[in-house]
Order: sequence, then C-alpha cells, then structure tokens
Amino acid sequence: MNNYLSTKDYLVFIVYFLIVAVYGYWIYQRKKKKSTDTKDFFLAEGSLTWWAIGASLIASNISAEQFIGMSGNGFSMGLAISTYEWMAAATLLVVAIFFIPVYLKNKIYTMPQFLNQRYNSTVAMIMAVFWLLLYVVVNLTSILFLGALAISSISGINFTLCMIFLAVFAIIITLGGMKVIGYTDVVQVFFLILGGLVTTYLALNLVADHFGAKGVVAGFNLLTENANDHFHMIFKKDNPFYLSLPGLSVLIGGMWIVNLNYWGCNQYITQRALGADLKTARNGLLFAAFLKLLMPVIVVLPGIAAFVLYENGYFQQEMLVNSELQPDKAYPVLLNLLPSGLKGLAFAALTAAVVASLAGKANSISTIFTLDIYKKKINPNAGEKKLVNIGRAAVLISMILAVIIAPFMGIDKKGGFEYIQEYTGFVSPGIFAMFILGFFWKKTTSNAALFATIGGFLLSIVFKILPSMTNLEWLSPYGFSKLAVQKDGTSLYEIPFIDRMFFVFMISVVGMYFISIYENRKGIKPNGLDIDRSMFKTAPAFTAGALLVTGILIALYTLFW
Repeated sequence: MNNYLSTKDYLVFIVYFLIVAVYGYWIYQRKKKKSTDTKDFFLAEGSLTWWAIGASLIASNISAEQFIGMSGNGFSMGLAISTYEWMAAATLLVVAIFFIPVYLKNKIYTMPQFLNQRYNSTVAMIMAVFWLLLYVVVNLTSILFLGALAISSISGINFTLCMIFLAVFAIIITLGGMKVIGYTDVVQVFFLILGGLVTTYLALNLVADHFGAKGVVAGFNLLTENANDHFHMIFKKDNPFYLSLPGLSVLIGGMWIVNLNYWGCNQYITQRALGADLKTARNGLLFAAFLKLLMPVIVVLPGIAAFVLYENGYFQQEMLVNSELQPDKAYPVLLNLLPSGLKGLAFAALTAAVVASLAGKANSISTIFTLDIYKKKINPNAGEKKLVNIGRAAVLISMILAVIIAPFMGIDKKGGFEYIQEYTGFVSPGIFAMFILGFFWKKTTSNAALFATIGGFLLSIVFKILPSMTNLEWLSPYGFSKLAVQKDGTSLYEIPFIDRMFFVFMISVVGMYFISIYENRKGIKPNGLDIDRSMFKTAPAFTAGALLVTGILIALYTLFW
C-alpha cells in the first residue's frame, strides 16, 4: 500500500485536468459575446440541455462528504446510509413535478427573490445573508477541507497545497459563469462515476479473492453473507445507529424534510434548472434521479467492502487514528490499493467531485450576493457588466475566506457529512415550512414566514438541549427517543436528529397557519404566487421515467428492508 501517486497516475490526472480546462475554455469562447449578461453568467439561460442540468445537479451534490463520509458510514452502519441518496431520487421527482413549475411560472431566479416576491424584502434580506454565511462557513469550508484531506492522504501532497489547488481549480471554472459550470460538470460526472466504479470493482474483487472466489458478483454475494447486518435499510430501535437513522422516519418522516429542503429550496441546486424551460428542467431532474440510484454503488459499497476486509485482517493499522478505529479512512485506504494508472483515475474522480461542488456553491454565493444584496441595497443602478464583475469578485473573496477559515472549523473532529447535516438541520425545517406554505397556500403572511425562519431555528436549539433539561424516556416506546451515552459518560434519552427536524417542521407549519389566519382577519392580504393546476401536468415520457424510478426504489427497499 502506498500514499503517493506514480508517473502514470499523474499522467491520467493531467489528461483529466486538460479535458476539463480545454472544454471549459471552448464553452466560454462560444458564449463570450454574452459574458456581460447577468442571466447568462448566473443562470446560463436557455443554454443548458437536460443531460447537462442532470449531470450538473449530481456534480454539485456529490463531493468529498459523500466519497469519504458516506463510505465511512457504509463501513460502520452499512447500506442504510444510502437512504440519503435513494430518497433524494424520489425527492427530485417531487421537485420536478411541483416546485420547478412554480419557480419558472413566476420567473424566479434566486431563493431570496422568491421570498421578496412572495413575502417582503425583510424576509428576503435576512435569508440572503443567512444563505451566504451558510454556504461560505459550512459548505465551502467542509468541502475544501475534506477534499484536501482525502487528496493529501492518497497522494502525499501537502494538505494546504491541496486545498489551494482545489480552490484555484474551482475559481477558474466558476469565473466562466453558469454555462461553463454546467457543461464542464458533464465531464466531471463522467470521471466521478468512472473512477468511482473502478474503486468499487477493485473492492469487490478484493473480497472475492480473499474468500477464494472470482468476480464482482461473487464479491457482492460474499459481502451480503459476511456482513448481513450491513444490508438493512430500516433500523430497529435496538440498532446502535438508530439515532442517526430512526426506523421508518427515513421513509415517512424527517428524511423528506432534509431532502425537499435541499433539492427544492436550495440556491446552488435549483439554480441549474431555473434558466431552462419546464420540459428541459424536468427531464434534467429526472436524469439526476436515475444517477442518484447509482450513487450508493460508488460511495457506500466500497465502505462495506472495507469493513469485511478489515474484519478479516486487512488495514489493521491504516484504519486507526490515535489507536482508535476511524471509519472515514475506509475510502482513502481502498484508493491506496489501486494499481498505477487506475489510482490516477480514482484521484481524478475525487477531484472532479470536489471541484464541481465548489464551483456550484461559489456560483450560488456570487448570484445571491450580486442580485439580492449588491443590486438591491448597495448599487441599484449597476449595469450588466458591473454586476458580472461583482459576481466574479464575490467568487474570489468567498473562496479565499473558505481557505483561510476551513482549518479552524473543527471539521475533522465532527466528520464532514455530520458537520453539514448538523448545522443545516438547525434551520432547514423552518425554511422548508416557509417555502412550502408560500408555494401552495396564498394566505401565508410575511410575519408567519419570519416565525418559521427565526422560530424554527430557536425550536431546533430547544429540541437539541431538551434531553439535558428533562427525561425523554416516555418517548422511547414510540421510537422518538433512544438512550445514548454522552462523551462525559452520562446517559440521556436523545431525540433522533431526523425526528427533531420533523417535529420542528410541524410546529412551524402550525404556527404559520395560526399567525396567517389571525393576520388575514385583520385585513392583511399576502402576495400569492401565480399557480394553476395545468402547471403540474407532466409529459408522457417524464411520467414513464418517474414511474420507473419509483418502481426501482420500491424494489430496493423491499429487497434490503
């Protein structure tokens, strides 16, 4: 096992880098005449095809926290962590059918713009500032840190240099605008999937070889035999990981809040579809849903394979950090077993995932700052060229800030996937409540939206500290609390994270309902959106594809229940 790249690996990586760079430059030259058009720079209006939208969605979503964090979760808890990917496929269908038509019909290009149009400028500005802080302090930092950590561990290159390289690579792509990001993401996804499948292929073959069998099918069958407890999607209450994935809540509870907020109310995700027509946007989301079904094969199975190999004597030292087992080491350890050349391909795949996510988030930071803060509050008379230049400056500044603060955020102590979920989970229930009622209930008022935003955040804090204030054992028979040992050795009945989000969402909705009804009776008339039932009608081809995705999901959950 080695933690360095050979000459062949560097050649493969250079080929990948040149393909992305040359293709991105070609796309940029083709659109150069529009380079000062804000809609083209921020949204690539009308120029992204369905396959570019779908690929870009996945490239922006899949990053180091999946490759490293989810693979580590696969090592420790098994296939169940795939619920984040497979439920995302179902969520993308809901967003395509019900959310995207509302955005496009009302000509909404940014999330703060929606809040301003539906509620008022106060709500919009509060959320614009919040999203900027979240994207820079949580998203950019965690992706940069985890990506650099993973790349450094398999290449031997200095950690700080890796972080700077990733930031510079992402900046180069982002400065070309949304069209360059969208089409280079197609290349990124190709390398991401190809390199990921190569790693999975190697891992399954290693398992097969250890037990005297041959082939990936035999390797997979041996995984299910030797780690049967790692192939259950729905955890029972006695499972040690129940607090992370609490039983049926991953199907009918809080997991929907996690995914609907992420895929439907998230600037750097929805932005990919907002510049297209409805048919193209929907087909792009459907394509992304199919790709999502594949992701656990790439990011979870290698972790389970590493677990089986570890249990059979492999990686006994490599998986330890300070004499403690570190599941997040599973994926880098497997990559270090790849032969020369293939390791370079996997290295390119990991880099592609990180850079694509960084570029997507940096573009969204740029869009929100430029269109929702700078143009509205700082320089309302700014021209198109000025706005594009401000957008580019925002990309540079946000990336520099992320590089500087990432090492001090404690990401290595929490784990990247947990880090992102924990911090976004404090606000996503209230935000989603504000969006969903704003979409489909015209009576929702601005004060109700403020209650969901601020009150939802405060409620999340209350539910987080509640176990230390009172005994929640009475919730245990219903599955809403579980005895957990704390770091100081004490035991508390904690509410699972996903259930906590669901409770906050429901309270936020109820609170919004009563506030809105009260204000409606006082004569306040909210700004409803333009919605009619015909918007939600789907084309036959999309319907067939959506039914196929749904059927596959039902089969997967039935098989691995």
